[in-house]
Amino acid sequence: MLDLFPEAETPVEIVPARKLAARVAELYLAPFDHFETRAMDKLQLGFDGIDGDFHAGTTRRSGGREPWYPRGTEMRNERQLSIVAADELAIVAERMGIAAIKPEWIGANLLIEGLPHLSMLPSGTLLFFKGGATVKVDAQNGPCRIAGRSVAEHAGMADVEAGALLFPKAAKRLRGLVAWVEKSGTITAGEEISVRVPEQWIYRD
Repeated sequence: MLDLFPEAETPVEIVPARKLAARVAELYLAPFDHFETRAMDKLQLGFDGIDGDFHAGTTRRSGGREPWYPRGTEMRNERQLSIVAADELAIVAERMGIAAIKPEWIGANLLIEGLPHLSMLPSGTLLFFKGGATVKVDAQNGPCRIAGRSVAEHAGMADVEAGALLFPKAAKRLRGLVAWVEKSGTITAGEEISVRVPEQWIYRD
């Protein structure tokens, strides 16, 4: 008898979609001329990102993270927002031998509470803010030496360049997420978030 649904050569494990809850602990905005952020009570989100933020825009120029394009190529801006968690930043600070890392030092826009392993949320995860705005996760935010230098300088590390080089290693998979605005609106500090993690699949050898 012909098997119309043969087993795939590589077994796949399906992880069902699920819903989680979180809260906005703090909000930040970057001045138009610098990536470091400052605390805000609310942020206005549009389809080009956060109004007035350094990373706002519907498009951006490619850089070292996109080696498949010539540097400076105009592309979709999927890095409109930077999202971090306090527990992960505390781990990075400990690895670097410093007291703390403040979200604004590394250009974060949202500090979120209530989501263990924030940086491991997959691409496509939706964050529905109670006030009506929605953002979609693009990917993990890869740590870089620019953010590392900011951390080393603010923390008063004796060797700033060594600190800048240490940060990418210490913050690997703990640097948070980058996301883009799917539905515009205003988000406020303390606001509740409904998180929808999409169905995922894991290839098994």
